[in-house]
Amino acid sequence: MVKKAPRRTAERIATVSLDLFNRFGEPNVSTTLISAELNISPGNLYYHFPAKDTLVNHLFDSYEAAILSLMEASSDVQDVEDAWFFLHSLFELIWDYRFLYRDLNDLLSRNRHLETHFKHILERKTAALRALLESMAHAQKLNIDAQTVETLSASMAVVVTYWLSYEYVSDPRHAMEPQSAGLALARGARHVLSLLTPYLTDASQQAHLQQLTAAYQSTPA
Repeated sequence: MVKKAPRRTAERIATVSLDLFNRFGEPNVSTTLISAELNISPGNLYYHFPAKDTLVNHLFDSYEAAILSLMEASSDVQDVEDAWFFLHSLFELIWDYRFLYRDLNDLLSRNRHLETHFKHILERKTAALRALLESMAHAQKLNIDAQTVETLSASMAVVVTYWLSYEYVSDPRHAMEPQSAGLALARGARHVLSLLTPYLTDASQQAHLQQLTAAYQSTPA
């Protein structure tokens, strides 16, 4: 039992740090604040995470593993409903680690690990969205050529990557709070899916898309 204690402490530190980073932004959270929140000594925190960047990298690695796993499901998307579920799942994961996107440019400029790995995630994200489009086209749900697939997948990746930044600029005081999650995620998924509308092959798919997003149409984004 004694051997398991360090792991539990490290997990507690990671969980509390993620919550603080998400609420206040990583640059605004010191290791002293994390220690105080956990009611542990700074030395105890440094034993598990010698520097704040080590802690940030640990959280990022968890995010990276989760999002790369999720990307594997993109080629299974067959229709609008599948696409909605996939994109909503993607936005949910991004929301869980939203501090990365809230302070993205700042983090990338001073953390080499994130700089190199985030580029890989962007590439994989774009490839996954390309696979989603190709899968829907193969299922005859989209009428789209190869050149448009390349352009549209990049546009979708841009919206996915910077959607939370847009939300934050729109409402800095509330956008990153937990109570904002539902609408923020749905708005993001709706805007990405709306890019598909001109290429949907039949009116029923367009109607289904409208049904899926109707609850959020009146919410300004």
